[in-house]
Amino acid sequence: MTRKVADCRNYPSEMNCTLTISGEEDEVVRAAAEHAISVHGHDDTPELRDDIRRLLEDEAPAAAEAGAGAPAGNGMNFVQLIEFRTTKRDEMNQLIDEWEKATGGKRTASRAVLAADHEQPNSYYEFVEFPSYDEAMRNSALPETETLSRRMRDLCDGEPTFHNLDVVRAEKL
Repeated sequence: MTRKVADCRNYPSEMNCTLTISGEEDEVVRAAAEHAISVHGHDDTPELRDDIRRLLEDEAPAAAEAGAGAPAGNGMNFVQLIEFRTTKRDEMNQLIDEWEKATGGKRTASRAVLAADHEQPNSYYEFVEFPSYDEAMRNSALPETETLSRRMRDLCDGEPTFHNLDVVRAEKL
């Protein structure tokens, strides 16, 4: 049976909670409900537990489980690489923060890394990980992502370049 995950980081709150709970589905629903009630002030209702169950995600296997050099399997299977140039990095960071808040609970991206090119000032690369190509396309179709893309283009010097990459090898070193 696939383990499930409830991650507060996917649901913006005033307290910026970072708790992640993983385990068998019923365990996670029970623990997440207790957390939602005691920490976030939700009422203990059947609807709360139904909502939590509906929002659970499958846990990605740890890199060690897949084995060094093994195909990514059910973990990180797809990456979008976005290359862009901008002199407005602070505004870009603010835009990304706004998108993260707006898409909490809806986005399918599991991780993002923004990197600055050490040799090329104002050149950046963003790596966005997804469970699959289909999940990446679902994420791209979100109205909030479309807004992000349009506003991002306004902050860039030229058009960003998007690369859709299937992960063929991933390992923790």
